Amino acid sequence: MKLEDILEEYSLAMFDRAIAELDDKECYVMLLNYVKKQLDKAPRVEGKKKLYYISAEFLIGKLLSNNLINLKIYHDVKEILEKNGKSLSAIEEVELEPSLGNGGLGRLAACFMDSITTLDLPADGVGLNYHLGLFLQKFEHNEQKEYPNPWLSDNSWLNKTDVTFEVPFKNVTLPSRLYEIEVSGYNGKVNTLKLFDLDTVDETIVESGIGFDKKDIEKNLTLFLYPDDSDDDGRKLRIYQQYFLVSSAAQMIIADLKAKNIDLRDLHKYVVIQINDTHPSMVIPELIRLLTAEGLDFEEAVAEVEKTTAYTNHTILAEALETWPIAYLEEIVPQLVPIIRKLDEIAKTRSQDEATFVIDNDGRVHMASMDIHFSQSTNGVAAIHTDILKNEELHSFYELYPNKFNNKTNGITFRRWLFEANPELTKFLDEHIGEGYKKDAVELQKLLQFKDDKKVLEQLLDIKAIKKRQLAKYLKEQQNVDIDEHSIYDIQIKRLHEYKRQQMNALYIIDEYLKIKNGFVPKRPITCIFGAKAAPAYILAKDIIHVILTLQQLIDSDPDVRKHLRVVMVENYNVTKAEKLIPAADISEQISLASKEASGTSNMKFMLNGAVTLGTDDGANVEIHDLVGLDNIFIFGAKADEVIDHYKNHDYCSRHFYENSERIRQAVDFITSDAMKAIGNPALLQAVHDDLINKDWFMTLLDFEAYVAEKQKIMDAYENRLDWAKKMLVNIAQAGYFSSDRTILQYNEDIWHLK
Repeated sequence: MKLEDILEEYSLAMFDRAIAELDDKECYVMLLNYVKKQLDKAPRVEGKKKLYYISAEFLIGKLLSNNLINLKIYHDVKEILEKNGKSLSAIEEVELEPSLGNGGLGRLAACFMDSITTLDLPADGVGLNYHLGLFLQKFEHNEQKEYPNPWLSDNSWLNKTDVTFEVPFKNVTLPSRLYEIEVSGYNGKVNTLKLFDLDTVDETIVESGIGFDKKDIEKNLTLFLYPDDSDDDGRKLRIYQQYFLVSSAAQMIIADLKAKNIDLRDLHKYVVIQINDTHPSMVIPELIRLLTAEGLDFEEAVAEVEKTTAYTNHTILAEALETWPIAYLEEIVPQLVPIIRKLDEIAKTRSQDEATFVIDNDGRVHMASMDIHFSQSTNGVAAIHTDILKNEELHSFYELYPNKFNNKTNGITFRRWLFEANPELTKFLDEHIGEGYKKDAVELQKLLQFKDDKKVLEQLLDIKAIKKRQLAKYLKEQQNVDIDEHSIYDIQIKRLHEYKRQQMNALYIIDEYLKIKNGFVPKRPITCIFGAKAAPAYILAKDIIHVILTLQQLIDSDPDVRKHLRVVMVENYNVTKAEKLIPAADISEQISLASKEASGTSNMKFMLNGAVTLGTDDGANVEIHDLVGLDNIFIFGAKADEVIDHYKNHDYCSRHFYENSERIRQAVDFITSDAMKAIGNPALLQAVHDDLINKDWFMTLLDFEAYVAEKQKIMDAYENRLDWAKKMLVNIAQAGYFSSDRTILQYNEDIWHLK
């Protein structure tokens, strides 16, 4: 039976009406049910050895189009809908985005599951089924306000199972419930994302904003991703969440092996566990606990777990390397404490260096230390990041375990970030280089043969113009803001954090504003677009958002400036909005302080869609720089070794830059000018102003003038349209290296050995 007839039957069976008579929501439900049925019938990836990828986040985004693409029916469904007067893009807007992640960590995990499945590697993703996500971001009075972000409904990709596990805490044992989402690969096969939840979680306990009783574990355990940890109750709730995840995962793994009659002493021959950042670290002592309960000696269990687990480090920021007071663990999971103390004793027989202790002299348990000692592998996520781990941050561990350390530069699932986000560019590539790149992204390099072809370059410019018009229309519909589609789209979208330096971009906007007010207008209008959420307890990050929103209102109300310069902060930035923003970008802002961004992945998505990078030599920018060459990227700022030396010597003084540069002083002082205070909250503006002068921990002022100068260079380069198109083409052609397929192949070859 033809697909059109099958979908018509689904429509009649579900709604007693033809497709042409359905509304968009009904069309979505019909397609959801059809696709879920196809995924149920799809072959599962099988193999002797299986990966369990455990992560606190899986930022999977909307799944309808992704699954249609992987089932190879996207275009057929689109045509069938159009024939019936429907728009697939409008139907996609009905879908709620799963609130299962926040930023790059979660998006990476989602990309990895896509690539793992596509490459026919058997794996389960393992996480938690958050009801309300991180939060829904709204802007009120130019400030970020947080609200619940519900996504669970009767019609979702989530499948409830009858599988439960008893998770023991000191004062209560809670039954975890397994939910599943099928993960499709481009090969037509499926793996599974396993999400654990608690039946007693109660969304009604949320009070104003995202406040709730943090002590009521049976009702709050899986409400939110990363609950506010600014107090003891919040920190303890995170421990409850993390143990709930890893105990459920470990019990599931052992149950899987028992079902296959596999001897648990052969665990490492059948299982590999990837610990994605430190949140799932307690899986190590929990597995040891469960294995000893199954009859293994303690030493046997430790050896087996060490051969089975692997750890991915995503940061060099000390505050992101989790540590927990041993007293918290005694209060919540006392059964793990004797195991962790024994692991600490073992670690101390391997090294007397305090930097390698699992439990430090203040009684804090260092999760990363436990991961490195008792796993087979520790990997960084970009070449420079791994080098810094080996030579600086984790040097003591590297000396102890040189063979454990390896690099796995992050990647993105280009099928989603190209086929789904930019069908116009996909069609262009199909016509010029064939479709081989869809399975082997390195074939994008075939595009280089056209780098001097005027007609091809003009086609690229035309596609970018289409995506810019689409974004302008979308922002008008979503936020009622008008932007000039002929302006330069300068976009910075990522988690709001001082090290990512959105505040430096804001200072640039002020500098440009002051120039325009003094009669120096840019050659072409500039639209500076931000998308970012700040953690609810990260006060300074929220203050930076306030500065940006205040600037947005100030410029929007100034007719002399707004025709030359606009600022737009996208509300509630998520995967769906990224899919609109990234294909439209001219300039990709990747301006983190060198040595602080582990990798970045938005830089790869922008590159793939023809944006040109303006950035520091940090994270994966370094590898982008190497691939595209200096002519096709704009690099500025202090290098990593210089920054590291400043931290070591404690010799960076932001006030020195403020006092010795009129440009810097004018920009910083404008934050607390009468014009800004008339619109914004003076106290919040003052906080950002004072931090830049007196602290500036991530050295904004160190790089500011170099940033402004390089930004002028990139703006000037944009005016040579054909030469700019050549830069776009080279970036697209070299983006194939950053496919997550390549990353996963390297993980499998060096660490997992699945097939």
